[in-house]
Amino acid sequence: MTAVTHVPDLPPPLPDRTVPERCFRQQTVRLFRHTPLLLDCGQAVSDIRVAYHTYGTPREHAVLVLHALTGTSAVHEWWPDFLGEGRPLDPTRDFVVCANVLGGCAGTSGPAELPRVNGEDPPLTLRDMARVGRALLEELGVRRVSLIGASMGGMLAYAWLLECPDLVDRAVIIGAPARHSPWAIGLNTAARSAIRAAPGGEGLKVARMVAMLSYRSPQSFALTQAGWGTRRPGTPDITTYLEHQGEKLAARFCERTYLALTGAMDRFQPTDEELRSIRVPVLAVGISSDVLYPPAEVRAFADLLPRGRYAELKSVHGHDAFLIDPGELPGWVEGFLHG
Repeated sequence: MTAVTHVPDLPPPLPDRTVPERCFRQQTVRLFRHTPLLLDCGQAVSDIRVAYHTYGTPREHAVLVLHALTGTSAVHEWWPDFLGEGRPLDPTRDFVVCANVLGGCAGTSGPAELPRVNGEDPPLTLRDMARVGRALLEELGVRRVSLIGASMGGMLAYAWLLECPDLVDRAVIIGAPARHSPWAIGLNTAARSAIRAAPGGEGLKVARMVAMLSYRSPQSFALTQAGWGTRRPGTPDITTYLEHQGEKLAARFCERTYLALTGAMDRFQPTDEELRSIRVPVLAVGISSDVLYPPAEVRAFADLLPRGRYAELKSVHGHDAFLIDPGELPGWVEGFLHG
């Protein structure tokens, strides 16, 4: 494939308030070394490695950031609008923690390191991931948390609210439903089928292309990828854009992790009754142009929560607006977490 020069299509960055290295710590810990974790599938797992970042001074209360599907624990790299002095996640005020999830490929034990079940990778669940996260907090001496998660991280926040209600003070859930619709499961099914049909990286590239079409909106692509031949003669810009995104992910991500995490998201299907049992305050934010998780869907789940509130981010950039076009979102998060 011809190399593609990436042409940024994102808004200008905020003024530089880069988090200095002295303000964060990247660490790895081994958990469940003496008492194994029992996965929802029935498999016992011991000696789980967890990679995580902390920002700020350790204390008994933390703000726990839950990353998206292909994210990592390095919040300063992917959410600069939220992390930094004077921002919603302020290391001078908050103890911020983010861990790579079980089954991930950014330092935490991945599928290849877990015991196989019936000859296959174990079917992980979001609740499994929450239990690993709880063990990490105990290791760090954290007794209470506020949660913030977007996309898969938002779904994982719902799992925390159901699995660890005694630990959570409040939660911000951005661009995420409480359970996957047939539409979302269908997109993941197509992506997993591509990976299985073309292992070795090519299928993962196609899976990423499928996902990127749902992460943006038609309006977003019309604004940012409407050219023809800008990057490669005779080729639509949307084509080279999707190829570039596929190449980037294949270079840094694991296809077995993609299978494991999308499967865990699809399997997470809490009932309405379970959602009505959640008693902590929750701010659920929909995104006006999100075609993956339409705002009406996000709001419908928020309405089931006894102390749920809903806000809608206006953006043409679809699901990924929480990363590239946050608008009023940082102010809403600041007010909800610290107001």
